[in-house]
Amino acid sequence: MPEFEWRSPESYKSLQDAEITDIAWECLRRNVNYRREYEAMIANSPDGEVTPEFRRKWGICFRP
Repeated sequence: MPEFEWRSPESYKSLQDAEITDIAWECLRRNVNYRREYEAMIANSPDGEVTPEFRRKWGICFRP
């Protein structure tokens, strides 16, 4: 998969009609602390599931 080019207007065309949850997800997934904690949690999870505590901490209620 090619690297996301955040400076390119083409990269954001899919967000033109996005809902607020889509935009929130775009912001969250770029958060370095979120990504670090997510990777650590998944690595330590026997079933690879996101914990309820993690969801609460990061306000994740719109993504499985």
